[in-house]
Amino acid sequence: MTQLKSPHNSTSLNPEKTDELNSRISPWLAKLLYFLGCYFVIPGFFGKIEIFGQEHIPRQGPVIVAQTHRSRWDAFIVPYALGRLVSGRDLRFMVSVNEVKGIQGWVIRHMGGFPVDTERPQLNSVRHSIELLQSNQEMLVIFPEGGIFNDYQIHPLKRGVAAIAVAAETDKLTRGVKILPVGIRYSQPYPTWGSNVRVDIGVPLTVKEYYGKSLRQSSQKLTAALQESLEKLYEA
Repeated sequence: MTQLKSPHNSTSLNPEKTDELNSRISPWLAKLLYFLGCYFVIPGFFGKIEIFGQEHIPRQGPVIVAQTHRSRWDAFIVPYALGRLVSGRDLRFMVSVNEVKGIQGWVIRHMGGFPVDTERPQLNSVRHSIELLQSNQEMLVIFPEGGIFNDYQIHPLKRGVAAIAVAAETDKLTRGVKILPVGIRYSQPYPTWGSNVRVDIGVPLTVKEYYGKSLRQSSQKLTAALQESLEKLYEA
């Protein structure tokens, strides 16, 4: 899983013309994986599972889930804590192109994941993100730290999440965008059988409240607010 970088970071968006992105969730596969994951895999692998703040999950409207990334298990824990069995909403993950290969790639694509080239991110990734937010039914998951960190601190956030959120908020079809901060912590840096996991879900940030004089200024303000929110979750 990965994070799309902002045009103001070291990696800029590739303006070249690209094919339109399409992604979908397979009804039968989603039903099967949710059943196996939520009732067998996660409870069977982990020891104590604590989830706080589920009352903060928006049940409607455009939502970006901005979560810490501590393990590949996150892709299972987040749907378990926030997904269809809890909120009635499915999750869409922005995924590195390197992960969308072979059988794993087939599963990711059929569970609604879509690829982004982290070296040369293209505009179609941003467009597709906004299209998903326009549905008002599914939540978009992006990792704002930009990678997996096997520790217990919040790392400086990239501005890609905020840039997408602000761009979506300016579209009349996606007004009312919210960013939901989520912190995941495991009892061990590299989770093994019997490890404990804690999920903290914060109060959503309303994007329009962080408008500045420009997209850059708005994304900076929103990124700073998100950083503060995630740090508070890790203090709990």
